[in-house]
Amino acid sequence: MTAPVETHSVPTLTHGRVLVRPARTASARGLLAGFHGYGENAATQMQRLQDVPGAASWTLMSVQGLHRFYDRRTNEVVASWMTSEDREDAISDNLGYVGAALESVQYSRSAPVVFAGFSQGTAMAYRAACRGPVAASGIVAVGGDVPPELLEDRSVEFPRVLMLRGEDDRWYGAERFADDEHALRRRGVAVTALTLPGGHEWTAEAAAAIGEFLAG
Repeated sequence: MTAPVETHSVPTLTHGRVLVRPARTASARGLLAGFHGYGENAATQMQRLQDVPGAASWTLMSVQGLHRFYDRRTNEVVASWMTSEDREDAISDNLGYVGAALESVQYSRSAPVVFAGFSQGTAMAYRAACRGPVAASGIVAVGGDVPPELLEDRSVEFPRVLMLRGEDDRWYGAERFADDEHALRRRGVAVTALTLPGGHEWTAEAAAAIGEFLAG
C-alpha cells in the first residue's frame, strides 16, 4: 500500500529584482510603482512607466516577479507573479516582497504612492494598494481584472482607480471589465474606466490616460 503524500508549506528567504529611477525634477510628486505582466520583466515595465507623460516628476519603481524563467524564443529572463498552486502562500510572499521593495526605495513617505500594473501585474497593483504597508493614492490597472478576494472583503478600502482595456483585448473582455467597474462603484470607489484602441497591450493611448490620471 502506497503511503499518503503530504504537502507542506515551507517559508523561505527570497531575493527579488527591483529597478528604480529617481524623479528628474527638483521636487518629486510621489512614487509610481509598476508590476509587469506574465512572461515580462522589470525592465519592460520600467520603460512603460518612463513613457507616461509627466513621469519625470515621479520616482519610478518597477518590481520583478519572484518566479523567473527563460523566454524560449529569446532566452531572455522573464518572470510571473504566481500560479494557482499554493495561491494564498504566493499572495502573502508577494505582498511581503513588495513591502520590502518599498522600504528599500528613497521617496517622501508623505507623498502620493500609485501602483500601476499590466495584465497579470494588475492583481499585484490592487493587492499592494489595498493590503500592502503603504497607504496608496491610486491604482492603475491596464488589461487585468480586480482580484475577487478584494471585492468580497468588505473591510478592504480602495483608493481611486484607473481601469484601462483595449477594445480588441480577448484576455480582459468587455463584460468582465464592466463587471469590475460596477463592483468598484458599488463600493463607493472613484473609478475612471476607459476602453482604448488596441488589444491586450500598454499603448501610447494608455500612457496618455495614465499621465492625466497622475496629474489629477
